[in-house]
Amino acid sequence: MSQSLANLLVHIVFSTKDRAPFLDDLDIHTQMHAELGETSKSLDCLPLIVGGVEDHIHMLARQSRTIALSEWVKELKRVTSIWIKTKSPRFNSFAWQADYGAFSVSQSQSTKVIQYIRDRQRITRSRISRPSFASYSNVTEWNMMSVMSGTDSPCLSPKA
Repeated sequence: MSQSLANLLVHIVFSTKDRAPFLDDLDIHTQMHAELGETSKSLDCLPLIVGGVEDHIHMLARQSRTIALSEWVKELKRVTSIWIKTKSPRFNSFAWQADYGAFSVSQSQSTKVIQYIRDRQRITRSRISRPSFASYSNVTEWNMMSVMSGTDSPCLSPKA
């Protein structure tokens, strides 16, 4: 009996359009993380942790072997854009920026990445430096698959 197996851990990062701080409200912030996680699950991409700040998100998840990375991210953005616009007229102009970053994470480093994400929630956004994704990739020993233009360093908080 043959079978196809894959264990692809991916750290995805993308921002709101023009880095607008739409996710500054704790309730919306939390709900957005849950919506991203549920959407990812519906695509058979199991989220391990979802985090972010007021103008961008981070997700560490297992990519399904049946969906291309670009389609996965496109669907995450599409579903959450529709969802947030139902929450308040304040979000009528909400949009995600077109680009994204995606980094492969080895299984042996996944615990460290999750811990790193959890630790970020204790650091305030104003205290975090803004290195490029390239330097971030080097520091964490992740392989860069795609680079998001104009993105700052990760500042993550776990969904729970």
